[in-house]
Amino acid sequence: MHLLLKLFKIILLLLVALFALGRLTHRSLPEHEKSLPSRHLSDTAHTTLGQVAAAALAGRAGQNGIHPLTDGHDAFAARALLAEAAERSIDAQYYIWHDDTAGRLLLQALRQAADRGVRVRLLLDDNNTAGMDPVLKGLDEHPNIELRLFNPFMQRGFRPLGYLSDFSRLNRRMHNKSFTVDNQITIVGGRNVGNEYFGASDGVMFADLDVAAIGPVVEQVSRDFDRYWASASSHAAREIIDAGTTAIDIGNRPGEDQATRDYLQVLSRSKLLNELKAGKLSFSWADARLLSDDPAKALGQASRQQVMIGQFDAQMKKARRNLTIVSPYFVPTETGARMLEDMARRGVSVAVLTNALSATDVAVVHAGYAKYRERLLRAGVRLFELKPDATVIVKDHGGITGSSGASLHAKTFEVDGEQLFVGSFNMDPRSVALNTEMGVLIDSPELAGQLRDALASHRAHAYELSLLDGKLRWTTEEDGKTVVYDEEPHTRSLQRLGVRLMSWLPIEWLL
Repeated sequence: MHLLLKLFKIILLLLVALFALGRLTHRSLPEHEKSLPSRHLSDTAHTTLGQVAAAALAGRAGQNGIHPLTDGHDAFAARALLAEAAERSIDAQYYIWHDDTAGRLLLQALRQAADRGVRVRLLLDDNNTAGMDPVLKGLDEHPNIELRLFNPFMQRGFRPLGYLSDFSRLNRRMHNKSFTVDNQITIVGGRNVGNEYFGASDGVMFADLDVAAIGPVVEQVSRDFDRYWASASSHAAREIIDAGTTAIDIGNRPGEDQATRDYLQVLSRSKLLNELKAGKLSFSWADARLLSDDPAKALGQASRQQVMIGQFDAQMKKARRNLTIVSPYFVPTETGARMLEDMARRGVSVAVLTNALSATDVAVVHAGYAKYRERLLRAGVRLFELKPDATVIVKDHGGITGSSGASLHAKTFEVDGEQLFVGSFNMDPRSVALNTEMGVLIDSPELAGQLRDALASHRAHAYELSLLDGKLRWTTEEDGKTVVYDEEPHTRSLQRLGVRLMSWLPIEWLL
């Protein structure tokens, strides 16, 4: 007991010392720029992409062309080719942009576009830019590239010190993801920029979903980008990155390594790459609209009318026959659990697909979800947990395909086989109350049906949960046979104990 008390005192002293150090090294945010607003370029109908979009949209007044990007290689190829085709502008907004093979290649594509005279605006959440200041400074020095950091860390070295002195601000992040070229085509969805999102990793790969869109929704995304760009949480990179940082010119980096050459070789075989080059990309035609949080949410200043959750709830509650939810981080909270239970009890077929413990990359979030499983099942909600050997959600009009080392990252839902949402919003408290989010709501029986059909083909690549005598069971197919597990499949006892312990912590609001 004496030893434990002594250890507690040491930990307390360390925390006090770290807090004091954080306060001593704390830099205040610079005053927000009062310069003229930067707006998206709307006079782009004459561009090549503008002419292609106009031809495809002819006779489809008010509709949007939607193309799902389900394969990681195709998702990267779409962004790279659009950057190559850009003539006037590229507006990109991301939560994560890694300095790895995929991240470097896409930064080089932006740089090459800027070299041609294209205006590039890049808005990055600052939570995941550690170690990238030299590269970011090099980009920002290009006359045609503007770089802003959302909710930046003023402590650029040991960032945890920033949390100690400024937690309430830094705990709120911009989770949005969009890539818009010439205000004619946009890509919105769940993917960040990095190897694991684009099939360029030897480790865990994320099963994800984006959509490429043409039509009126593109203007909505562009206007939304403008308000984030001008928001009080966005700061010019030159005001944040230390003046003494040595810039790295992304265009003058050493030649491609073997990993990059291998990835480019794989990309050359992309079906979508060849379709884009041949001008034969197919679209589903549908009404669509952007759902987005007001950036004031990142300051804790947005009302319920300014955030997505109200629109989310309203759309889900419209379900009369079925509701399918896909969310890698699913923590319904008491309010959400009651809503899903009520829907199931009034006859709506409610199904949820999330990560199994063996597939998740954030065990503490799984702990937040696990405590709701039994009550949801009792109410009639169907729960599915994706195995770590599954990759994409929708592939060639339905189905889940297998691959080693995968983790679900797509965020989508469909209502009554008629509406589909694709975006950045996780069904968890962080997306509801802390982070800013965005996505598109699409009125398309075709696309909504694809998601429902994909989940119906789950048996070989997911576990379906059930209750037997009050205890959880996981049922799946392995080698053509039905297999039942009575504990979290393919996990260790220590993992399961850790999840149980974490589920007792009062931290649901942070998940």
